[in-house]
Amino acid sequence: VAYLVVFHILFVLFVWTYWKSVFTLPIPPGKKFHMSYADQERYESEERPEVQRQILAEIARKLPVYTRTGNGGIRFCDRCQLIKPDRCHHCSVCAMCVLKMDHHCPWVNNCIGFSNYKFFLLFLAYSLLYCLYIAATVFKYFIKYWTGELTNGRSKFHILFLLFVAIMFFVSLMFLFGYHCWLVSRNRSTLEAFSAPVFQNGPDKNGFNLGFVKNLQQVFGEEKKLWLLPIASSQGDGHFFPMRALSEARNPLLTNEEQWEEDGIDEEPQSKELMKLVVLTYS
Repeated sequence: VAYLVVFHILFVLFVWTYWKSVFTLPIPPGKKFHMSYADQERYESEERPEVQRQILAEIARKLPVYTRTGNGGIRFCDRCQLIKPDRCHHCSVCAMCVLKMDHHCPWVNNCIGFSNYKFFLLFLAYSLLYCLYIAATVFKYFIKYWTGELTNGRSKFHILFLLFVAIMFFVSLMFLFGYHCWLVSRNRSTLEAFSAPVFQNGPDKNGFNLGFVKNLQQVFGEEKKLWLLPIASSQGDGHFFPMRALSEARNPLLTNEEQWEEDGIDEEPQSKELMKLVVLTYS
């Protein structure tokens, strides 16, 4: 009876988290990140890349966008016609931009992102416990199989099948779950682990790392009683995420190359005059 009670508790949690991972739809960016019809016409009619970058910078100036592309431009999706929020990526399988996209999982036939990342982590955890519990309760009968205490041939096959399949899935899930635990502790997604997000000062793989506790709270929320249940409790709305450096949060990273060049031209004479003043002072 005790075995059955524990088994069904794990089984219900396993099925519940799997259901939530499969049927929780990924969230696309809000309407304010989509280009208006007039801006879209202006952007598509322009052939010069530098002017297109200026147009995107003007559109994104009012948006909470703090990450860039590799060449320093505003992150823009040509297929969805929108300015990408931070940590948002386009999923080619779902044919849409997904907020805080982690990866597209074929095992749940769904895109793992902001809306269901907590459910996916719990699904891995309860799958791991489910396989471990089956292997532990079956192992006693596996020993009886080797000692010859089991006489029924069919039961022998069932015992062997259960044990080896449970161990096989346990080992594979252990590595996958451990990897995602490491990602959560660093506040990274799978995509960010392979390609670091680019900020004003360049790529920074720890740009969203706020510390272990706050990283956990971003995924699971502040109410600890909801951490182990597949109930939505993640912080924020998926469009903006606190960053490690406060200076990055103050500057919206919406300048273009011409502005940077003008700043450099303005600063260069000032630096020369300063050097002359220093030389005259010491001479």
